[in-house]
Amino acid sequence: MIYRDFQGLKLSGLGFGAMRLPVIDGDDGRIDEETSLRMVDTAMKNGINYYDTAWGYHGGNSETVLGKALARYPRDSYYLATKFPGYSAANWDKVEEIFEAQLEKLGVEYFDFYLFHNVCEMNIDAYLDDEKYGIFSYLMKQKENGRIKHLGFSCHGHMPTLKRFLDAYGKDMEFCQLQMNYLDWTFQGGKEKVDLLNEWNIPVWVMEPLRGGKLASLAPEYEAELKQLRPDEEIPAWAFRFLQTIPSVTMILSGMSNEEQLEKNLKTFADDRKLNDTEMKTLLNIADRMLSVGTVPCTACHYCVSHCPMGLDIPRLISLYNEHAYTGGGFIAPMALSALPEDKRPSACLHCRSCEEVCPQQIKISEVMGDFSAKLG
Repeated sequence: MIYRDFQGLKLSGLGFGAMRLPVIDGDDGRIDEETSLRMVDTAMKNGINYYDTAWGYHGGNSETVLGKALARYPRDSYYLATKFPGYSAANWDKVEEIFEAQLEKLGVEYFDFYLFHNVCEMNIDAYLDDEKYGIFSYLMKQKENGRIKHLGFSCHGHMPTLKRFLDAYGKDMEFCQLQMNYLDWTFQGGKEKVDLLNEWNIPVWVMEPLRGGKLASLAPEYEAELKQLRPDEEIPAWAFRFLQTIPSVTMILSGMSNEEQLEKNLKTFADDRKLNDTEMKTLLNIADRMLSVGTVPCTACHYCVSHCPMGLDIPRLISLYNEHAYTGGGFIAPMALSALPEDKRPSACLHCRSCEEVCPQQIKISEVMGDFSAKLG
C-alpha cells in the first residue's frame, strides 16, 4: 500500500468508501454485513487505514455497519470520516442532534475527519447562514473539543459556489473532497477547482475516481490505445494512475461493491505508477472523444446570454444538460437547477431562437432547452 502525508499522518493512498457496500437482492438499504465485514478485514490486513461513510449512505445503514466492522479493531489503527448531511433542508437545523447520533451509530468518541457534505447551489446559503443554522459554529466547537480532528467539505457545486464557500470558511478547511477523474478533469471543471484549492493550500480528497463504474471498461479502440502504452495495466487502474499523478491529491476513495473490486484496487495501490506526459496526453484525448458523443459543443462564449429575453445563463444550462445527458440522469443537474428560480430554468425558454442567431457553434439552443426540460420531466 502506498501512503500519503497529511499533517504528520500517514494515510493510505486508497480509502475505503462505504457508499457502495455489497447489498442483498439489489436492495440498497439491505447491506450484506457478512461480506462487508470480511472486506474491511481484507482492507485492514492490506494497509487501508482510511474509512469514509455518511449519514445517508445505504438508507442510513452504512454508518451502523461500518461501525460494527471497525469496532473489532483498536481505535488508533484507522481513520474514520463521516459528514453532516446538509444536502437536505430537513437537516439544516439539526446539526447537534445528527452529530451525536453519528457518534453513537459508529460507536466512537470522535471523528478523525468530518465534512460539510455536498456543498452545492442548493445548500450554500444555508451553510453560510451561521446565525440561523449554526452549522459552522457547532462543527468548529466540536473540533475545539477534540471530537473532530480534521474538518473539511465535499463539493459538487460549480466554481462560483466553491469560491463562496472558500471565501467564508476556507481558512478553517483542512481538505476538500471532489468528484474527480479523467473525464471530470474538464467536464466538471476539475482542473480549475484543483487550481483554486491549491491557492488556498487545501489538499484534495477524490470521490468517484471511476465515475460510477464508467471508467472500469472502455470502448475497444480506447482500450487498445492504452494497452499499447502499458500492456500490463488494467483499464480501471488508468483512472487511479491519473489521480496519483496530480500532486495535490492526497486521498482517493473507492466505493467497492464486492471482494473482487477490492482485491484489484489493492493491487493497483501496491505501487505508485504516475503517468508520463505521453500517457497523460493520450488519456485526456480519449476523455475528449468520449465526451464528444451525445453532448453539445458549447464553448461558453456567452454571446447567447445578451440575446436571451429571459436572461437565461445558457452556457451553464448547457453544461448541466451535457452532464445529465452523458451520465444518463443522476442527481447533479436536478440538484443545481432546483436552486434556480422557475424563470431561469430550461423550461423558461421561449424558443424565440434569438440566441441561435449569434451562436458561433450553430447550436440549436431552443431544441436543447426543450430536450432538457423533457428529460427532467
